[in-house]
Amino acid sequence: MASKELEKVLELMKSRPVVPNLTFQEQREAFETMPGFPLAEDVRCEEVDAGGVPGEWITTPEAKGGNVVYYLHGGGYVLGSVNTHREMISRISRATGARALAINYRLAPEDPFPAAVEDAVVGYKWLLSSGVEPSRVVIAGDSAGGGLTVAALVALRDAGEPLPAAGVCISPWADMECTGVAKLAGREGGIEYEGILKMAKTYVGEADLKTPLASPIHADLTGLPPLLIQVGGAEELIEDAILLEARAKQCGIDVTLETWDDMFHVWHTFAPMLPEGQQAIDRIGEFVRGKMG
Repeated sequence: MASKELEKVLELMKSRPVVPNLTFQEQREAFETMPGFPLAEDVRCEEVDAGGVPGEWITTPEAKGGNVVYYLHGGGYVLGSVNTHREMISRISRATGARALAINYRLAPEDPFPAAVEDAVVGYKWLLSSGVEPSRVVIAGDSAGGGLTVAALVALRDAGEPLPAAGVCISPWADMECTGVAKLAGREGGIEYEGILKMAKTYVGEADLKTPLASPIHADLTGLPPLLIQVGGAEELIEDAILLEARAKQCGIDVTLETWDDMFHVWHTFAPMLPEGQQAIDRIGEFVRGKMG
């Protein structure tokens, strides 16, 4: 049974003004300035140049030892930043007992595919060059960052780089054709079909929407580390998660799919007021600690 707080959160989401026909730049500005939850006083943030990719260390007192969560934010490959995701990432740091390195990968339309994948790979390689053992790293991301997590793992495998201990995909967007979203159009999980398809075409540019490093449901996932996939039962991207799990199993990957009843897209962001959000983050903590020790 969903918590009583869920209704309040859904009402809050519905109360946000919807301004049609905004450019991506206007959407970015609105996202960046949207009021968010404050950081806990014990969270430390430090900007870093991750091999030429701007990033930020986000650390809580619980983060001890050499473990790192390498985080790739969501935003449809055209929006979002470390800034828009900082509070949630801090909670993941606390739950996992690991430092979090989050990066600001390049966004479309200025820098379409494969820029985001390239930056994710560069940041990871920089992390290893700084002395962090790959067995002490988990790559994680939400929405577009969830798909990018898998794409980065595939690109790293193909490049012969040492792979991390695991990957975590929160409400992953893994199909640029948006076939699942089209089927579920009309749900109130936070994703609008025409909007996300426009983002997909803007990101992919001249490439095929099925290109594996953009749509990892079409990628060969053989040899990737264990994956945890979390998706909301009420969100439009649920089929992406199901297809990604099926593809991982087909390729012999250890994959765990968790469907959280009644939850919307990336409900984790509301963890300060939604119990299920914090519970999902705590579950990520359990998974990551189990893989990295």
